[in-house]
Amino acid sequence: MTTTRTLTVPGRAATAPGVGHGPKQPRRIGIQVMLGLLVVYFLIPFWWIVVNSSKDAAGLFGGGNSLWFADTIDYLGNLQQLFTYNGGIYVQWLLNSAFYALTGGVGATVLAVLAGYGFAKYAFRGRDFTFALLLGSVMVPLTALVIPTFIMLSQVNLTNTVWAVILPSLLNPFGVYLMTVYVRDSVPDELIDAARVDGAGEWRTFFQVALPLMRPAVVTVLLLSIVATWNNFFLPLAMLQNNRLFPVVVGINQWQSLAAANNGGGTSLWSLIIIGSLVSIVPLIIAFLSLQKYWQGGLSLGSLK
Repeated sequence: MTTTRTLTVPGRAATAPGVGHGPKQPRRIGIQVMLGLLVVYFLIPFWWIVVNSSKDAAGLFGGGNSLWFADTIDYLGNLQQLFTYNGGIYVQWLLNSAFYALTGGVGATVLAVLAGYGFAKYAFRGRDFTFALLLGSVMVPLTALVIPTFIMLSQVNLTNTVWAVILPSLLNPFGVYLMTVYVRDSVPDELIDAARVDGAGEWRTFFQVALPLMRPAVVTVLLLSIVATWNNFFLPLAMLQNNRLFPVVVGINQWQSLAAANNGGGTSLWSLIIIGSLVSIVPLIIAFLSLQKYWQGGLSLGSLK
């Protein structure tokens, strides 16, 4: 016969399993309800654009339910009009956005990785002061820098060129800060010292020892830089006058201005604006879904440090 003994801690009453956890359940339910409401709040605009991208001009302004599909769903027809309107200018805008995002995003990531590694692993005079200036620059709104940047680039005749969009996009203070914090915690100094003792140079130590450990943060900064450059609106709006150089966000804004100026005569443009807005976010969705395992892993790893 087996005898079961119950150990009790002096001064603490024994409780049955599950007893005493009551207050946590309503709190957890409340948090889940709040998160569910936030999800619905953020998904409603996306759902609206998905639904209305299937409608023609008559369906958009016919007074029907804007949150549900019309009797006729015509995605293919709207896409055909989108890609053939005005000589296929929308395709040119998409290519421009992809070019600006890739060149600016990759360039900003390279600079952020090198600068972050330098701030984290090298001791030099003025490092703390320089890093403090970097943190201060994060607080400056990018729109406040557009006019000074325009004046600087106009003095060297770079406005209305692709360089007027690419060069300012290479500066990413937040990416440098993120890389500095990540490298400081995730790349041990002992590992770098061991590589140096084994005879590895600084560049070999960086590429073969440190960089593989930095991959989650590199992908995170790359993704954030590409999204920021793709969605950048005010900078190309101020820098570019040739509509063949517009990114897609500025091009759609031009269509919207034309449709609003025509007062009702530009109703056919609104269907192109909506389907064009939907197409413009598809590359970003693909980028997030394809790279999420890397940047989510990087964020979770940083939380454990």
